[in-house]
Amino acid sequence: MVCDGTSPQKIMLTCIYAACKAEENHVSAEELGKGIGQDHHVILNNEMLVFQSLGFDLIVYAPYHTLDGFISDLEEFCGAKDDDQIVALKASLETARMEADKIMRTNGPLLFPPGQLALAALHRANTEHGIFDFERYLRSVLSRHHPAHTISELTASINAIDSLE
Repeated sequence: MVCDGTSPQKIMLTCIYAACKAEENHVSAEELGKGIGQDHHVILNNEMLVFQSLGFDLIVYAPYHTLDGFISDLEEFCGAKDDDQIVALKASLETARMEADKIMRTNGPLLFPPGQLALAALHRANTEHGIFDFERYLRSVLSRHHPAHTISELTASINAIDSLE
């Protein structure tokens, strides 16, 4: 990490800055630089180097697009042909999006893939609306793919996500 001529002191300051952010005790780079007599641009310029060296991924994938796909799939699964069924599924989607918002404020996005987060949100929404047999739908989804997980593992993940609030 330091082989490019960057001094360990500058990297250490950047690590302190990043650690403050990670612990939700954010101190601005300007404030940190001023407090120790260092140009804040040095801290900011090394931030990505530190994250890359740690193998840290700053992208967190959300379940919203997956939810849309599940709702489209549910239209077929439920045989939704009339307007009432489609309206009920759309209402369920809105509830599922609100549930996904709640899930996104937990550690869930760091622990589970977006598909499982979407299924957990859909499960919560279906508990409220009761439109379809959720377990039968899970079996249907798993039967069409080559799943990496069994139905019991997937159910355990959904239950774990539900308990995160």
